[in-house]
Amino acid sequence: MYSPGFYFDPFYLLLTFGTIALSVYASWRVKSAYGRYSQVPARSGLSGAQIAQRILDLNGIQDVSIHPIAGQLSDHYDPANKRLMLSEENYYGTNVAALGVAAHECGHAIQHQQLYAPLQWRMAAVGITTIAGQIIPFVGMGLLWLMPKIALPILAVCFGIVMLFQLVTLPVEFDATARAKRILASTGAVAPGEETAAMSRVLDAAALTYVAAFISALGTFLYYVMLLLGNNRRDE
Repeated sequence: MYSPGFYFDPFYLLLTFGTIALSVYASWRVKSAYGRYSQVPARSGLSGAQIAQRILDLNGIQDVSIHPIAGQLSDHYDPANKRLMLSEENYYGTNVAALGVAAHECGHAIQHQQLYAPLQWRMAAVGITTIAGQIIPFVGMGLLWLMPKIALPILAVCFGIVMLFQLVTLPVEFDATARAKRILASTGAVAPGEETAAMSRVLDAAALTYVAAFISALGTFLYYVMLLLGNNRRDE
């Protein structure tokens, strides 16, 4: 007989606390690096908005607008509306952290212009990933206890979708970071030496958050796959 209590086994608790700890560490790393290097002014004197506009112009991108947005590290590129959203700190900031983040988001705009395959895959997967994310709480909190044989395959598939989305996100973010470093070096917006090193540390710390998200999604997916396989063996 299958017991729902199995979901509270030590392995599940270890997985949960382990992924939470990794996520907290990654978040701390990026906030710490950003807080430290946002105090390092760029000698170019350019703001995040100015370098973003320069990068877009240099790449012949005329249909992407740049806007300030509230919230710390809320920066993102909106491909649906072709808008570059920079947090107010980075939109107006003239420090190396602000320039690095702005250039990173421009990297996504360039990816979009060049039809960079992983970005296209991620954009195409947004809808189904959103649906999977909405199904998980409903099935996990209700159906899992009543009909585990139905719920486990559903959860495994949904977590698999989330995991694949996070996997595709990795090359998208790593590529945008690499583009940002090259662009800032070529434009001279960030000076070689201390400024470049500081900007790189901020972007590398931010990349760790995406690695943490993938590891968390992968671990949860594998956990439910193991539960599903174990349940099937008991039924044989």
